[in-house]
Amino acid sequence: MKDKNKKIHVFKSEVKELLHLMIHSLYSNKEIFLRELISNASDAIEKLRFEKLYNPEKYTKNTYIPKIQISVKKTENEIIISDNGIGMTEKEVINNLGTIAKSGTKSFLNQMKNIKNQEKNEFIGQFGVGFYSSFIVSEKVSVYTKHASAKKTESGILWISEGKGEYSIEKFSTKEHGTKIVLSLKPSEQEFLDNWKVKQIIKKYSDHISIPIEIDNYDKKTKIISWEKINEAQALWTQNKNNIKKKDYQEFYKYITHDSEKPLTWSHNTVEGNQEYISLLYIPKKATWDMWHRENKHGLKLYVKHVFIMDEATQFLPNYLRFVKGIIDSQDLPLNISREILQDSSITNILRKTLTKRILKILHTLSLDNDKKYQKFWNIFGLVIKEGLAEDSENQKIIANLLRFSSIQVGSEEQTLSLKRYIDNMVKGQNKIYFLTSDSYKSALNSPHLEIFKEKKIDVLLLSDRIDEWMMNYLTDYNNIKFQSVSKADDSLKELISNQNNNNDDKKIFDNFIEKIKKILKNKVKDVRITYRLNNTPAIVLTDTNDMSTQMAKIFSAAGQPIPKIKYILEINPTHPLVKKIQKIDNELEFSNWIKILFEQSVLAEKGTLENPHIFINRLNTLLLQ
Repeated sequence: MKDKNKKIHVFKSEVKELLHLMIHSLYSNKEIFLRELISNASDAIEKLRFEKLYNPEKYTKNTYIPKIQISVKKTENEIIISDNGIGMTEKEVINNLGTIAKSGTKSFLNQMKNIKNQEKNEFIGQFGVGFYSSFIVSEKVSVYTKHASAKKTESGILWISEGKGEYSIEKFSTKEHGTKIVLSLKPSEQEFLDNWKVKQIIKKYSDHISIPIEIDNYDKKTKIISWEKINEAQALWTQNKNNIKKKDYQEFYKYITHDSEKPLTWSHNTVEGNQEYISLLYIPKKATWDMWHRENKHGLKLYVKHVFIMDEATQFLPNYLRFVKGIIDSQDLPLNISREILQDSSITNILRKTLTKRILKILHTLSLDNDKKYQKFWNIFGLVIKEGLAEDSENQKIIANLLRFSSIQVGSEEQTLSLKRYIDNMVKGQNKIYFLTSDSYKSALNSPHLEIFKEKKIDVLLLSDRIDEWMMNYLTDYNNIKFQSVSKADDSLKELISNQNNNNDDKKIFDNFIEKIKKILKNKVKDVRITYRLNNTPAIVLTDTNDMSTQMAKIFSAAGQPIPKIKYILEINPTHPLVKKIQKIDNELEFSNWIKILFEQSVLAEKGTLENPHIFINRLNTLLLQ
């Protein structure tokens, strides 16, 4: 009997928005509703298994046979999905079905509006709101649930909604724990009322769930209902690799990630000896919607002795490998392990090191065997891999091998050049790897710092991602060849770009000119020099070898961090017509103005801004009038 004390609740605004999106926008793959509800049922059973092990005193000690059952009621226009999992309390029902507690809700919904319908389906499961996909096919959804820790005499909770902004909650009598979801289908969704159709969907999406999924078969003659198992009901990772088909691996990946795409590659390993465990690790083809929300959880599914322990166990992988999906099944960890104990466990640390090396090896092999496939990976996850240089000093060498760059000679913004190929293409006498960091690829490509490098056909890596400047603090050398920023002073460059005009006599001619410039600029500059690294530019500014770079100063400034004032080295191009003209000016005020213009335009080219642009403009206008 239903309790008369029915309570009406209003959905939170985010749920209303999501339900509207579900009902009116997602038409490309309606069958995902069954995948999501079965996935939730499986999770509920796994949670109860864990709770019975971890907190046995809260639960009855009777034999537990987990199962998911599906009934198709054609005459009633209903599909029923039941499980004997952990169930929910009234508070959990309100929290889980009436609100979205996950961080990033707003950004998720905004993202959903801007992508194609075909791609929206996969985000539903990834965001953890798969239950709401029920409303794609249902005009009413009823959820009967009772928590496993409740006494047999206690009531269950009935949640009902038509997905129109509100839901009701009331109590009902039941002795059984678990959850039963009744979907009252829309008249347009009759195709889901055929048993064969439901079986087909389950075989497609949920065949590898380790919990039996049964469907009822009604015999009209005998009037007896029998239950038929649909899925394999054996954990995929526990099977012999030789017996698992490629398609099985791909479908299992889709099941655990809710991704509609096949994975890029995977690795399935069984390890015996001091440490016994099974790992099944996947590299996705594309990033999840929340990959850049570092506060959101990620990680592997953890099983101990084939028993599910926790989702999103972050302890087994470093943060820069947060895109990796999969499971780890350990024989050595205790069944009642918690996240806190896991963090300090020596077994966890060993597994973390081993799994990290395995993933990096998978990626390195992919980069050697299938350059096209690896390039797809790099275009999506390259920024995250770059984080590894700072986070993982132990594996810096192999991470460096995975890096890809744009450069002068690559000729496009796409990062395709490996460090190995850069070294193979180095010119005779070159003993450094040259790079330039900038705000954008175009800005880097057109930088005056590159003029002599382009002329001498010396390649320069062009780094324009925000993380690049920070990354280069950790990437100091590769195969014992040091990196050198072309925007920093570098005495070793002289020999490489030797020019017939670059001689001592020529230098003496300009000594007086340089001294005059130093007196004018005084403490605004660290030094003034003659340079032969320029062709079309009269002057540039450089930072000294150990000083903070311009790009790093920009990063600090954007983050609101205090930065030391940069004193630049001004380098003058003696062959430039403007420099030759300035050199001949006798009027001290005019000469001074021209020198200040040279310096300020060099700073403007380097930083993209000036401390006082108005003075620069006034000075320039004065010279133009002259």
